[in-house]
Amino acid sequence: MSTTDANINTQTGTHPVDPYKTQNFEDPPLPQKIEELVEFINQVKFGMLTTKQSEGDFLASRCMALAATENGGVDLIFHTNLFSGKTMDLTVHPTETNMSFLDPISGAWASISGTASVIGDPAIVKKYYSPALKAWLGDMGDGVHDGGPSDPRIGVIKLEAKLATHVVAHKGVIGRAYETVKGAVQGSVPHVNGIREFSLKELAEWRRTHQE
Repeated sequence: MSTTDANINTQTGTHPVDPYKTQNFEDPPLPQKIEELVEFINQVKFGMLTTKQSEGDFLASRCMALAATENGGVDLIFHTNLFSGKTMDLTVHPTETNMSFLDPISGAWASISGTASVIGDPAIVKKYYSPALKAWLGDMGDGVHDGGPSDPRIGVIKLEAKLATHVVAHKGVIGRAYETVKGAVQGSVPHVNGIREFSLKELAEWRRTHQE
């Protein structure tokens, strides 16, 4: 049972155990959910990639820029240095991966969990190569490790989404502030966002019908 369905019994009656989620949860048609999620992450572009460290049980997060999406938007593409710590994390713990995005102005956010793969195939690297990578990799002056599309250090991370949450902001800053203050005074939960969840089944079906 999800927290949307769970209730708690009190002296004043039965109430949802998570009133914020109950008040703001919405489930529009899957095409709309996917399209608006993909539009959001492409607009925000930057987010935090969280992995489980290759040695130990701790988590590590770092800022990443979305490079592209595949299969109708449910698989995310990022650039990486194949010799970086995150690459080792993903190789050892590929299924314990999360990418989150936040728009600090509207308060909208998205969280995408899934299975990551690290790809060093030169054809894939060249397909998604960006000249901006030179700024992060530098040029070693040997004609090989130059930050170009054939630099053997460059790889691609592909995150295949398995579960996702997208919180859509339905009100602006003033509207959210008003509803929040009103809720605090009245003891009610404000309806300011739309909480959308994507199941494993939904994402798999979308991927199947939008295979590239």
